[in-house]
Amino acid sequence: MPLDYLPIAVLFWVSAVLVAFVLLLTRILGPHDPNPVKVAPYESGIVPIGSARRRFPVRFSLVAMLFILFDIEIVFLYPWAVVLRQLKVFALVEMLAFVLVLLVGYFYVWKKGAFDWE
Repeated sequence: MPLDYLPIAVLFWVSAVLVAFVLLLTRILGPHDPNPVKVAPYESGIVPIGSARRRFPVRFSLVAMLFILFDIEIVFLYPWAVVLRQLKVFALVEMLAFVLVLLVGYFYVWKKGAFDWE
């Protein structure tokens, strides 16, 4: 039984050695010229204002999650469109149900004001 996991262990150790080798190689061959400008939090020339550890508004996370949710919808729509002729009415009904659930969620977050930028 433990012998079955040997390929996974070998893959893990080979990848760990490869990562360590690449990091060591970049450390040895890479340029090292630290100066106050490169060490500063912003290299754009703008003087930092306030703390870098401020909190992001929850609205930012909400918009990001909504983007991912509706982006995943496209991932499901593309394969469905490819095999629609083979699956016929069943696929059409299932996709209509899927899109209906997403539309209900879309209108819900719209009514809650998640898309309003202030």
